Amino acid sequence: MTTRRDLLAAIPATVAAFTLAGNLLLESTPARAQAPRPLAGHFHPKGKAPSEHTRAILEAAKSELPFADERDFEEQARGLIAPMEEMQIPADAGHVAWDMAQFRFLESGEDFDSIHPSLTRIARLNNNYGLYEVMPGIYQIRGFDLSDLTFVRGRNGWIVFDPLTAAETARAGWELFQKHVGEGLPITAVIYSHTHGDHWGGVRGILDEDDVRSGRVEIIAPRDFMQFTISENVYAGNAMNRRLFYQYGLLLPVSPHGYVSQGLGQRVPAGATGLIAPTRFVSEPIEEFEVDGVRMIFQNTPNTEAPREMNTYLPDMKALWMAENVIASLHNIYTLRGAPVRDPLNWSKYISEALYRFGLEAEVMFASHHWPRWGNERIQEVLRAQRDLYAHMNNQVLHLANQGVTINQIHNVYEVPKSLRDKWYCRGYHGSPQHNARGVVQRYLGFWDCNPTTLIPLSPEDSAPLYVEMMGGAAPILAKASELHAQGDYLRATEILNKLVLAEPDNAEAKDALADAFEQLGYQQENTGLRNSFLAAAYELRSGIPQGEAVSSSSPDVIRAMSTELFLNFLGIRMDSRKAEDLRFTINLVTPDNGEKFIVECQNATLTNTAGFQAEAPDLTLTINRSDLEQTMMGAKTLEAQIADGTAKVEGATDVVDCEERISG
Repeated sequence: MTTRRDLLAAIPATVAAFTLAGNLLLESTPARAQAPRPLAGHFHPKGKAPSEHTRAILEAAKSELPFADERDFEEQARGLIAPMEEMQIPADAGHVAWDMAQFRFLESGEDFDSIHPSLTRIARLNNNYGLYEVMPGIYQIRGFDLSDLTFVRGRNGWIVFDPLTAAETARAGWELFQKHVGEGLPITAVIYSHTHGDHWGGVRGILDEDDVRSGRVEIIAPRDFMQFTISENVYAGNAMNRRLFYQYGLLLPVSPHGYVSQGLGQRVPAGATGLIAPTRFVSEPIEEFEVDGVRMIFQNTPNTEAPREMNTYLPDMKALWMAENVIASLHNIYTLRGAPVRDPLNWSKYISEALYRFGLEAEVMFASHHWPRWGNERIQEVLRAQRDLYAHMNNQVLHLANQGVTINQIHNVYEVPKSLRDKWYCRGYHGSPQHNARGVVQRYLGFWDCNPTTLIPLSPEDSAPLYVEMMGGAAPILAKASELHAQGDYLRATEILNKLVLAEPDNAEAKDALADAFEQLGYQQENTGLRNSFLAAAYELRSGIPQGEAVSSSSPDVIRAMSTELFLNFLGIRMDSRKAEDLRFTINLVTPDNGEKFIVECQNATLTNTAGFQAEAPDLTLTINRSDLEQTMMGAKTLEAQIADGTAKVEGATDVVDCEERISG
C-alpha cells in the first residue's frame, strides 16, 4: 500500500524535476548563460596543419565552385545605413555576449588552406555587421546574432519580426536602429515567425511585458506556437547538450584551424534568453489582417523548417518575408543536434505555394537569416531553386531507397544535381546533403538497414574489443591507421581507430591518431555542422570531455510558458522508472485559476497524466493555482512552502517528504 509519505513526496519530486528542465534546446541552437570552460589539455590552439591531401581536396573544390557569381556580395552590401562600431556586446551577467572581432581574420583576403573555400565565402558574407535598409519602411539589423532583427514601419510605431536569441544583442540592435532610423517611435507589435529560440529569445531586450499585458503591444505567432516551442526539444533536452557542443562548435576557438561560422550567421550569442507569450495566433492556412495599420497576409507552413512556422507577405510594399523557410543555404532535414526529422516534400510544396501566391509579384524577399533578394526575377529564381532542392532530396533519396540503397549507404550515393550545386544559396552550409539524405530515409523507413545483424547490435563499446582482438591488437591497428593517414584515407583510418579507442579508452596514442584523422576531415568540410563535429571530436580526444556550463536556453520565462500538460509530460520523462518500481498512486491535480484538472497516475514504473478528468477515489488531491504552481516550476518557491503557507491545498495526506532523489533521473 502506498503511504501518504510516498504520495505527497511524488508531487514535489515532479515539480522539482521540472525546475531542472533547463535544457530547452531549440533549432539554430540556444543562447547560453556564459561560455563553457574548456579543460586543460593538449589541444592545439592553432590546430595541426592541413595535410597535402586536405590541401589538394580544397584546391580542387575551388575549380568546381561558381565564384564568377558575385550577386550575393552585392545584395549583402546593399542598403547599409550604419555599421556597428562596437565589436563586442556585453552580457548583463558581466561576460561578453557577442564578439564580432573574432571573425575579422576572415577579411584578410587569404585563401585558407584549412577551410573549405565555399565555407570561407559564406563566413565572409556573414561578417555584415550593422543596420541595413531593405526598402523604405523595412530595416534589418544583421550580424548581431545568429539571426537577423527586422523592423517594419507601422502607423504608430515599429513592428518587429523575430527578436533574436538574446536580450543583450536585441537591445543593442534596437539602440543602433533608434539612433539612425527609429525616430523615437515605440514598438507596437512583435511577430515570432516560428518556434526556434533564435527567433524569440531576445524579446525582453526590446520589450517590457507590461506593454504586452496592457494591450499596447501585441505578439503574433503561428498556431500551436507555445506547444511546439516548449515540446520540440525539451523532451530530449539533456541528450542534446553534448550534440550541440559538436554541431555548433561551442568549445572551438574562432580561427582558421577551428570555428569559422555557423552558416546561418556567425555564432549564437552568450546572452540571456527570455520569452513573452504571444497574444494572437495565426490559425488559418492563409490569414490576412492589419498589424499597426500594415496589411499582412500570413501563410502558415507547419512541419517545414520548424514544426510551426509562417511566411508573411506585405502586399502594399510587395515585400515577402520567408521566415527561415528560404535562406542562403540548404537547411537541415535532419539536424545533428537532434530533432524530429523534417518533411522535405511538404517544405518544397509550401515554398511553391509562396511562389505562386506571392512570389510572382514580390519585388523584395527577406528572411530571418542572411540578406534580402531584390527584383522579381531574382526572387522567382531563388524560390524555384529552393523548392526543387528539397523536392529533389525527398524524391531521389526515396528513388534510391526503393532500389535497395540503405540508410548506411545513402550518404555515399545521393548527390544534389549540378544545376542546384551551382547556385550558392543551395550549398550545404547549415544542412549537408549527407546527413539530410540519411534523414529522409530515417523519416520514411527508420534506422534499420534491413540487415538482421544490425537489428539488435552490440553496443559499440562491447563490440570494439572483439574487433581489436581479431585485428591483432593495438599495434597493428595503429600501424595500419598511420599508413591510411599518410595516404589521406582518413575515413578508413577513423573506422579502425574508433574501435581501438572504444576498446582501450586510455590508449593515448590511439586517441591522438583518431584526433588527427578527425581534424583533417573537419578541414575538408563545406558544411559547418560537419566541420565543427569533426573538430570538436578532435578537441575532446585531446583535452577530455568538456566541463562547465551546460548549453541551455531555459529561463523562468520559458519554464513559465509551458502548459501544465507539457510540464507533466516532461516529468514522466524526467522520472527514473528504475527507482519507481514499487510506487503506485493516483493524484487529482486542480488549478482553479485557469480551470484545469488532471489525473496524475504512477504505476508500472510509469508516470502518466490525463487532462480534463478527476479520479473518483484519488490517493491525494492537490489544489493550487497555476500562477502559484509556476513559482515552484521556476524554482522560486518550493511546493512544501506553498503547502505550509496555505497557497496549495492537499487532501488525503499528512506529511510532506521530498523524495526527489528517489524518482528524479
